[in-house]
Amino acid sequence: MRGFLIRLGVAFVALGVTIKIVPGLDLDAPDAVGAALSLGAAALVLSVLNAIVRPVLILLTLPITVLTLGLSIFFLNGFLFWLTSVVVPGFHVRTFWAALLGTVLMTVISWLLNAFVKERK
Repeated sequence: MRGFLIRLGVAFVALGVTIKIVPGLDLDAPDAVGAALSLGAAALVLSVLNAIVRPVLILLTLPITVLTLGLSIFFLNGFLFWLTSVVVPGFHVRTFWAALLGTVLMTVISWLLNAFVKERK
C-alpha cells in the first residue's frame, strides 16, 4: 500500500508540473482545493488506466507496434492521457498534440522523481 501511495504522489507532482509547462493542458477549478482534487483524481485515473487498460491495449495493437517499431506506443499513451481528461471533471486536454507532449514530459518527470524516491523492501 505504501508503494502505491508513493507512486500516486509521484504521479500527482509529475502531472502538476506537466500541466504548468504544456500549453493545452488545463485544470479548471474555482479554487486551490478544487484544483488539487482534480489533479489528484486525474493522477489516480491515469495511474489506474496505465496499470490496467494500457497492457491490454498494447497487446491488442501489437501488430501496429511492431510495424511502427514502437512509435505507436506514444499515440497510445496520448490516447490514455486524453481519456483521463474525459473521465475527470476539471482536467482538460485541448489538443492531441498537447496530450502527446504531456505524456512524454510526464514520463520524463516521473522517471526523474522515481530516481530520488526509492522504495525499501
